[in-house]
Amino acid sequence: MTALSSENCSFQYQLHQANQPLDGNCLLFLIILGKILLNILTLGMRRKIIYQNFMEYFCISLAFIDLLLLVNISIIFYFRDFVLLGIRFTKYHICLFTQILSFTYGFLHYPVFLTACIDYYLNFSKTTKLAFKCQKLFYFFIVILIWISVLAYVLGDPAVYHSLKAQSIYSYQCPFYSSTQSYWLSFAMVGILFVAFLTSWSEVTALVQAVRMTSYMNETILYFPFSSHCSYTLSSKKTLLPKFIICFLGTWLPFVLLQVIILLLKVQIPAYIEMNIPWLYFVNSFLIATVYWFNCHKLNSGDIALPVDPFVSWKCCFIPLTIHNLEQSEKPISIIIC
Repeated sequence: MTALSSENCSFQYQLHQANQPLDGNCLLFLIILGKILLNILTLGMRRKIIYQNFMEYFCISLAFIDLLLLVNISIIFYFRDFVLLGIRFTKYHICLFTQILSFTYGFLHYPVFLTACIDYYLNFSKTTKLAFKCQKLFYFFIVILIWISVLAYVLGDPAVYHSLKAQSIYSYQCPFYSSTQSYWLSFAMVGILFVAFLTSWSEVTALVQAVRMTSYMNETILYFPFSSHCSYTLSSKKTLLPKFIICFLGTWLPFVLLQVIILLLKVQIPAYIEMNIPWLYFVNSFLIATVYWFNCHKLNSGDIALPVDPFVSWKCCFIPLTIHNLEQSEKPISIIIC
């Protein structure tokens, strides 16, 4: 990305003259603004849940950091050249702040993924839970610790320092960091999903062909014929895998296809765009399904507070409802609400 002169570009996103491209800072402002609108839309679409988890708190913190970046860019872009607390701020700092945040976002994927894994694992393994307020403070502290730790690592990394120093010398250039962590994380999830689909493609195909959609108790439900001769228990891994695949792809199929395209074409996406709330909820759904599948023997235990997904209803996959005489059918029907 090239940082061009912003002399003829106003705060209201005015265009240059007909023979000049859009100012780089204007474009950056519009990208961050679009990302914030996407964050707000995603947070508004999620189901309201009481369940507390690490990923929810981190998503909110990410939305706040994006908003903070937009405010900083707007202030610098509007005043152009000013002094605050003895520090002179110019249009160069727009690129500098965005670069630092890009490096920070790029190094966050693995820590966030591992912390969410540990959080869900502890929720399944422990028998006692923290009080509601203590749990909120604990998650808040962990989120702040991760942000500070990764930011300190970025600012102390010699490679990052040399990159920022080179950018200060060639101020007309403003390159942005593309994260390898997100690439390999996406590659691993898409690969696991592909292998899972291959191992149970016949069950998934049969289930998709049998699934029908209707309305039941003010909810949209998917239902399929229940076989009483099934050789597996209700919560066996073999039985749950095709149901999880259908529920996951039923919600995230466009996002999965997008990840496949990015991986195949090896698209370089700046880290400040790549780390976004839809991506985090996509990872969250994948993690919850994985944890459910590995702990299928604990799913029917009433002593464990099961993780709640804001976008996918997983619980109905292992606790089906049964309705008799649905559409004048003599066989009972197993219900999945997704």
